[in-house]
Amino acid sequence: MITLKGDSIYLRALEPNDLEFIYAIENNESIWEVSNTQTPYSRFLIRQYLENAHQDIYEAKQLRLAICQDEDFPAIGLIDLFDFDPKNNRAGVGILIQDDANRNQKIGSEALEMLIRYSFRHLNLHQLYANIGMQNEPSKALFTKFGFQCIGVKKDWNLINGVYQDEAIYQLINQQF
Repeated sequence: MITLKGDSIYLRALEPNDLEFIYAIENNESIWEVSNTQTPYSRFLIRQYLENAHQDIYEAKQLRLAICQDEDFPAIGLIDLFDFDPKNNRAGVGILIQDDANRNQKIGSEALEMLIRYSFRHLNLHQLYANIGMQNEPSKALFTKFGFQCIGVKKDWNLINGVYQDEAIYQLINQQF
């Protein structure tokens, strides 16, 4: 099991008991716009996903880790590497803290910092990128805090509540780790 420890949180591999947590996140319509989800997921499908979560990042092309605060294991968020491309040494990054009460508590900052370090030191990635809606000021601030730079804007990229919205792509080149 992958466990990355920080000062106040740790990141761990997904476990079977994360079923209800992931079910709640994947079926929360208010966050579908950031997760590119359009339909609900069944517990059956999520159980199948968790059964395959042991796959290596080189096989699955993604790595999803639970963000936890307490030693009793409950997840409060997820952080992902997706579109893992070992030929070009890059991956996308996504992060979600489930409850509003846990946001703006530096949890996302600590999780992102650990994932950046892991990606550059252990996976030897050359770059990370994030797709962020132009209206998502907290995410833009989080990623720029760690040196991600906006390298472009995709016009009318996402249809959200009947309105097309722009999405920016942020990139971090491995020069510091």
